[in-house]
Formats: sequence, C-alpha cells, structure tokens
Amino acid sequence: MNFITKSWKGILLCLVIAVPCWFLGQTFPIIGGPVFGILAGMIITLLLKDKSMFQDGITFVSKKVLQYAVILLGFGLNLSVILETGKQSLPIIVTTISTSLIIAYLLHKAMHVPGNISTLVGVGSSICGGSAIAATAPVIDADDEEVAQAISVIFFFNMLAALFFPSLGALLGFSTKNGEAFGIFAGTAINDTSSVTAAASTWDSLYALGSATLDKAVTVKLTRTLAIIPITLVLAFIRTRSSKAEGKKVEFKKIFPMFILYFVLASVITTIATSAGVSADVFTPLKTLSKFFIVLAMSAVGLNTNIIKLIKTGGKPLALGFCCWIGITITSLSMQHVLGIW
Repeated sequence: MNFITKSWKGILLCLVIAVPCWFLGQTFPIIGGPVFGILAGMIITLLLKDKSMFQDGITFVSKKVLQYAVILLGFGLNLSVILETGKQSLPIIVTTISTSLIIAYLLHKAMHVPGNISTLVGVGSSICGGSAIAATAPVIDADDEEVAQAISVIFFFNMLAALFFPSLGALLGFSTKNGEAFGIFAGTAINDTSSVTAAASTWDSLYALGSATLDKAVTVKLTRTLAIIPITLVLAFIRTRSSKAEGKKVEFKKIFPMFILYFVLASVITTIATSAGVSADVFTPLKTLSKFFIVLAMSAVGLNTNIIKLIKTGGKPLALGFCCWIGITITSLSMQHVLGIW
C-alpha cells in the first residue's frame, strides 16, 4: 500500500504520455513509440514546476518496467527456429557485434565519450537498438539521461537506414529475384526491429518477393537479440572487477542481471510450447505488452532527462554512433561477400 500511495501519480503520468505515443509509433513505425515517448517526456518535464510528487512512480517505471519489458521480449523468441534458420548469419552477427563494440570502446578512449554512453551506443548499434539498451542500462548503472542520449543516437541512424538501405541495396547490386542477401544485410546492419521491418518490407514490395526478405531479416534480427544474454553477463562481470580495482565492494551476485534469466526462461517456455504444438499467436499479447512497456519506460526516461543538456552534449555520441553504424554496414557486406551469400 505504501508503494501505491507514493508511486501511483508518477505511474499514471507515464501512462498518460505512453498511450498516445504508442499509437503514434504504430502510425509512424520508422520513428517508433519509444522515441515519441522520450520526446514527449522531455517536453513535459520542462513544463512541470514541481516534479517531486511524481518522482517515485517515474523512477519505478524507468527502472523496473524497463526490465519487465526485456523479460516479456523473451516470449517472442522461439530458440529452435532461430538457431535453425539463423545459423547461416551467425558469423556475420558475431563479427558485426564485435566491430561495433570495438569501435565504441576505441572512440570512448579517443573522443572522451562517457563510458556508459559509449557502451549503450555500442550495444544498441550492434544488437537490437532500444531493447539492448534497456537490458544493458541497469547492469552498468546508467542514468536516464545516458539512456535517452543513446536511444536518440540509435533512433537517428535507424531512420536513415530504413529510408536509404533499399536504395543502397539496389546500388550495390543485391539480387532483385532473391531477397535472402538483402534480408541478411538489413537484419545485421539495422539495429531496431521496426526499422529492419520497414527496410525489408520495402525491398519485398519493390521487387514483388512476397515476404521472403522480411522473413529472413526478422529471423536474423531475432538471432541478434540473443546476444543480449552474454553481453549483459560480461558487462556485469567487468563492472564487478572495475569496482574491486577501485577499492569498492561490489559483488557480482548483487549486480547479476536476474531479469536476463527470466528473459531466457520466457524464451524456453515459448520454444517448448510451440514444439508441443501450441500456436505462436498465443504469445502475441505478451510480445505486444513488451513493446508497450518499452514505450512506457522511455516516457519515464524522458521525464528524467534535460533536453537542453542532451542537445548540448549530443555531438560526440552522434559521431560515435555514426562510426559504429558505418563499421557494422561495411562488416556485414564484407562477411556476406566472403561467405558467398552476396
């Protein structure tokens, strides 16, 4: 009861922002609900003279609901299907993720980009955009302004990729009779599901391929999502070692991302259920709820973010995101060429 008394106003405020942003995201999928949520939250927080009465609820939504969104994301992953159809793209996925993380680390040192922001941009660029950022933020103890900064960078390059990748694919000579190669390209080089879907659907529409490109791109994208598991565990381990080196007492088991275990459990439940003959459509409401929770959490993140400060400090993270994006694109194309896919 004490939690409800302290938090209901903030939770209600986040819901009031998130619901229209969710529908805007459905109408404009290239932009997506999470981006609308962050922007709306940042604008509203400028108008609030006293945010203290809402703060407990906002904090709960930005931290806990974000983790619940990642857990529910697991119900969209059938591990047997992903491992079977995604193994062809696995070498490309591993190299693109490695490339992005290495670039993010090197530029963090060279450009003096804050560590948490460079990690979030690197992980978001290489794995699955907002979902990866949502999973990583609590592990590295990133604050809401760092999350908003990373999401903003990811959104910008998502939008560019969704708009220009179909034209780039045609310019590079991808087959217009077989969408597999472009599907792998979109699935590995674009980081957010909505933008992957937009680019692959455009390719299918341009060359009358039904849903061949889209199916391949989404499968590759879901395979990338599984990288959330090892990445978060490694980051938790690194944070523990760094804290010990600085003389701080931080135990691995205390910062271990338990929600990642629930994410894995949700994936296993989905895999077993579908293998037993249960329709995958049964899990659709949970996948939809996961997406809404991300919009809800991003609305709370926006409420905790100073938009003026975000704009002033956005140059270096944007440059870092651009380098990660270019690195991933070149690596994806190179690996496809080496493997004989393109």
